[in-house]
Amino acid sequence: MKVLYRQTAGDDIVRQFRYYLVTAEAPEIALRFREAVRRTIQSLRQNPHVGPRYSSSNPRIQNLRSWPVAGFEAVRIYYVLEEDAMHIIRILHGKRDVRRILGNE
Repeated sequence: MKVLYRQTAGDDIVRQFRYYLVTAEAPEIALRFREAVRRTIQSLRQNPHVGPRYSSSNPRIQNLRSWPVAGFEAVRIYYVLEEDAMHIIRILHGKRDVRRILGNE
């Protein structure tokens, strides 16, 4: 299965990596986060239906699924499945206004 990233998902990874690297001054955590995202997405590729559907009355995001980043469970990967591809839409920390952010997708 192909994995396609929206620009916003890539931006989310960079934003969270930069937070750990600069704000938290924890380069080892930043590197662990980046690797955890990679491993989690690889795992989702093998079993894409594992993520539950995101509960929303907004029809634009009803097919959205989510799964936590291994070792960083407060951060979730939001994705949509198509026949031959997994589209990574966002990768968001739970402290953000996730419902509002996803509603704008």
